[in-house]
Amino acid sequence: MATNEIQPGGGKCPVMHSMDWWPNALNLDILHQHDTKTHPLKGFDYREEVRKLDFDALKQDLHALMTDSQDWWPADWGHYGGLFIRMSWHAAGTYRIADGRGGGGTGNQRFAPINSWPDNVSLDKARRLLWPIKKKYGNRISWADLIVLAGTIAYENMGLKTYGLAFGREDIWHPEKDTYWGAEKEWLAPQDERMGNIEDAASMENPLAAVQMGLIYVNPEGVNGTPDPLKTAAMVRETFARMAMNDEETVALTADGHTVGKTHGNGNAQVLGPDPEAADITAQGLGWTNPDMQGKASHVVTSGLEGAWTTHPTQWDMGFFDLLFGYEWELRKSPAGAWQWEPIDIKEEDKPVDASDPSIRHNPMMTDADMAMKVDPVYNAICRKFLDDPAYFSETFARAWFKLTHRDMGPKVRYIGPDAPTEDLIWQDPVPAGNGSYDIAGLKTRIAKSGLSIPEMVSTAWDSARTFRGSDMRSGANGARMRLAPQKDWEGNEPARLRKVLSVLEPLAAEFGASVADTIVLAGNVGVELAARAAGFEIEVPFTPGRGDAADEMTDADSLVPLEPVADGYRNWLKKDYVVSPEELMLDRTQLMGLTSCEMTILVGGMRVMGTNHGGTKHGVLTDREGTLTTDSFVNLTDMAYTWKRAGGHYEIRDRKTDVLKWTATRIDLVFGSNSILRSYAEVYAQDDNRGKFVKDFISAWGKVMNADRFDLR
Repeated sequence: MATNEIQPGGGKCPVMHSMDWWPNALNLDILHQHDTKTHPLKGFDYREEVRKLDFDALKQDLHALMTDSQDWWPADWGHYGGLFIRMSWHAAGTYRIADGRGGGGTGNQRFAPINSWPDNVSLDKARRLLWPIKKKYGNRISWADLIVLAGTIAYENMGLKTYGLAFGREDIWHPEKDTYWGAEKEWLAPQDERMGNIEDAASMENPLAAVQMGLIYVNPEGVNGTPDPLKTAAMVRETFARMAMNDEETVALTADGHTVGKTHGNGNAQVLGPDPEAADITAQGLGWTNPDMQGKASHVVTSGLEGAWTTHPTQWDMGFFDLLFGYEWELRKSPAGAWQWEPIDIKEEDKPVDASDPSIRHNPMMTDADMAMKVDPVYNAICRKFLDDPAYFSETFARAWFKLTHRDMGPKVRYIGPDAPTEDLIWQDPVPAGNGSYDIAGLKTRIAKSGLSIPEMVSTAWDSARTFRGSDMRSGANGARMRLAPQKDWEGNEPARLRKVLSVLEPLAAEFGASVADTIVLAGNVGVELAARAAGFEIEVPFTPGRGDAADEMTDADSLVPLEPVADGYRNWLKKDYVVSPEELMLDRTQLMGLTSCEMTILVGGMRVMGTNHGGTKHGVLTDREGTLTTDSFVNLTDMAYTWKRAGGHYEIRDRKTDVLKWTATRIDLVFGSNSILRSYAEVYAQDDNRGKFVKDFISAWGKVMNADRFDLR
């Protein structure tokens, strides 16, 4: 709502949007979303409630729904399987490995912008078809779980032996504003707008995975809508890799995803009504009204392409490969005017019947991405391998579908339900159980006497834990993967310092029967306790043992590469200069770790005075008592006895009267004094009466980071 928008009754919008007035101001909204005030179920624990679900009854109801065609939205061939699979796929398929955001884990498909993406036309109908089931089972099934489950049951109903399914996805109650979907100002803007070079798929802007705004993967008609299967193959390979899929998984998902269901373009796409968010209030959340549908499934228009991929589109079979390799294909236009591939001289019996009238047969079709499976040499070889071994294809797809729909759920310990597989999969980042019983006090004493400094202990523990991403529940301190490739060589982890610290901690861990993961965290706690003691506070940092140590064979090193930090505001480090400001990069990392803006303020202030800056730099160390957990960062930042001046790539803090240089700082440091919200937090901890509160609050925030991946404690 714009600030000058005229409202009913003649007034202007009463809400002032500060970012409209000050577009360069640091926007902290990314840290304030999903507040408990937006949650309609106060004190509700979905992960406990879903355990009470009658799983068998729910699945039976979904099986029945597959063939219960509704007059208001008739099913293709009387079967909703294709529609529900597309719904599940497009929910899970928004996941990208670069930042772990997207995916089907939150039910975000219900909200804008995703609910109104051009690629999601008609999925509003799929969710509405599910409403009676959601209403029946209520709080015991989340929308997030139900959306994923519906697609999996659809496959089972059509004959696939699925790999399994886990419950436990908790719903959100408003859009994920933290997820960057691209800078384009219009749907389906040319791919050039998010690619440095249209000929180089890898030049697509990070962290994006889809090639155009409003798509899940690639343009089905070809690069920028121009058919060329070989060019499309490069885009397919890049976008699926950015969703953590290899070539074999990509072929399996493409082929089996297009084994059932159909595309919809038997009409004029221009007559469709507005998307759900833009539709009239009488539409009640539905969009894309089709005045020409006439109650027939065969008249639906979504992508604009028209036709089924296989002869029997309600059966799971090898039909996709049989037709793709059994015929030559040529370019044609759909009734809606979209480019698609159709077979030459196809046998009548190989044509699928009309979605509404079984007495009529139509040509099958293939998208440009489907043809890419045939023309790309690597994809072609995989297709032929699947053709020769249908059982292998079935198993590969079932596992790839499970990965697609569970990639953002995190480790196996988070899985709930009778169909959750017990096998350890490498993409789950498995960690063996650790020892929960050893002499913790004795180990702490030895660590304290080891000769390691406070910055060395605290920084190592921080670097181990800061990798946690709440977006897809990956990484963190558990597993101590900072000992392994690729983390041991990350610049942000200071490899030389890391090797030194590990050379001390690993023998101690072995001596006491503790995991290295536990010992790293415990050493960080020891460092914090020593710094607090130096400030005059005898306090113990809570610690729960039980972390395990991962091994190389348990680690998919390639999939961890995108997790490498490029900046860490908490340790005042920036790998290089970026278009995005250092403080914005800090907010992004803070949100991924699940911290609030106040916790961020506390941790940065405490880390600075303990001397944990990357490389030992002194920027932002606004204290003469380095290594002591004091409030000096906030006291000196807010003290008007000083002035702040830019000096090249950093800032100088000088005595106002004498102009003597006192300290240096970065943008990260000064933002806690310049941003009005962050300054309000800094002022709290600069007060004389909050020194003890600061130590207590720092330890609480520290523990939150160290235990973020301890799902066994939740």
